[in-house]
Amino acid sequence: TAVDLLRRYGLADLSMRRLARELGVAPGALYWHVTNKQELLVEVADVLLAEVPVPPPDQPPAEALVGVAVAVRDALVQVPDGADVVGLAYAVEPGAARPLRDLARLVHDAGAPASERDEVAALIVHHILGSVAGQQDRAVAAAVDQDLPVPDATTESKAFEIGLSVIVRGLARSR
Repeated sequence: TAVDLLRRYGLADLSMRRLARELGVAPGALYWHVTNKQELLVEVADVLLAEVPVPPPDQPPAEALVGVAVAVRDALVQVPDGADVVGLAYAVEPGAARPLRDLARLVHDAGAPASERDEVAALIVHHILGSVAGQQDRAVAAAVDQDLPVPDATTESKAFEIGLSVIVRGLARSR
């Protein structure tokens, strides 16, 4: 229900009160299941990314890394404020969503030294979240101001992939 509210209204209107009202329960009843809104958002992030496929074990790590990153971006770009939700979840609990754990593992497998794995994984996560948030912000701005161009999904995706390829090439060189 929280994911549905997020999709319909965005993060600003996803409150514990609204969620309780949607579920037909008292707001206090939600706290039997989650400690606070941050914990709820960690669970929402996990649901948003649940459909991201697990990379095949025989796929080269760099290729798998790109595949997971693109799939995470694709999952989030369809959800208003999806990047904000996953960003908060990542800040609270970096390994909460399986695809984010996959990214960290694949970063190491693709050549990042163990001492830099978390930082490089965070760089990729922030690249994903920034790309999604930027595209969504530009779409909102274009909807408000008709003089601004509507972002082209293909161009936005291509720009993301170029940045990701720079990171992956850097990993390959660090081996």
